[in-house]
Amino acid sequence: MFRLPIGDFFERGIDFLKVHGESFFNALKESVLFIIQHFENLLQWIPWWMLILIFVILAFSLSGKKLAIFTGLGLTFIYSLDLWSETLDTLSLVLSSTLFTLLIGIPLGVAMSKNDNTQKILQPILDFMQTMPAFIYLIPSVIFFGLGKMPGAIATIIFAMPPVVKLTNLGIRQVPKDVIEAAISFGCTQKQMLRKVQIPLALPTILTGINQTIMLSLSMVVISAMIGARGLGEVVYSGVTQMKIGKGFEGGIAVVILAIILDRLTQSLGIHKKRKQNNK
Repeated sequence: MFRLPIGDFFERGIDFLKVHGESFFNALKESVLFIIQHFENLLQWIPWWMLILIFVILAFSLSGKKLAIFTGLGLTFIYSLDLWSETLDTLSLVLSSTLFTLLIGIPLGVAMSKNDNTQKILQPILDFMQTMPAFIYLIPSVIFFGLGKMPGAIATIIFAMPPVVKLTNLGIRQVPKDVIEAAISFGCTQKQMLRKVQIPLALPTILTGINQTIMLSLSMVVISAMIGARGLGEVVYSGVTQMKIGKGFEGGIAVVILAIILDRLTQSLGIHKKRKQNNK
């Protein structure tokens, strides 16, 4: 039976990019690692009790005392497991990957909302990115950037990008037409319309996309431990490969606590923005 050599074509394409795009990939590697390192240095510089206090205050201001209590107890519990350094490594990788994802994803979502042809082109690409198994992204990332945090960050950015692009597009398209017509009648330019009308009204939907992006980033960071990304994922992965069930369980619990805190914080931020809009 005839076999389509799709894998061979993919390998040739990767080899071509590796040879002809070396300077680009080196520049990308330096910039991403620069951001990751600064996040790590900042989080490591802040005393553990002060960082927990910052998260507790943030949780209380956004959601109330229940989330604040859970945040304080959860992060203190992680510290008591002696996994604080690994948690900060994971958090810095999630934050830096999310930052790059938003810098790329939100403009793409805006472009999709402004042009139907752009949406028709990007929609299947985003669907492909979203349904591709997460482990597949590790292969080209390792080929281009070697082992360590960098390929983990790149794989995370690609894997976590579709939600924020799609929901940015959706949020802007759902802005009521009468609001847009009113803005036009007051003489709004296209840039003013986007900056002062469409993005503020679409912000709760965009924040939902950011929430999903952070959750996907966290799940991918754990998978990226297979290629040396360190953090809590390394604790879980070493527990599995070395049959240290207790160690793996502790790492898994820390990941769950961190995921719940980040999820509730971003959800509360979206609800907070929506309430402010409704009050206006």
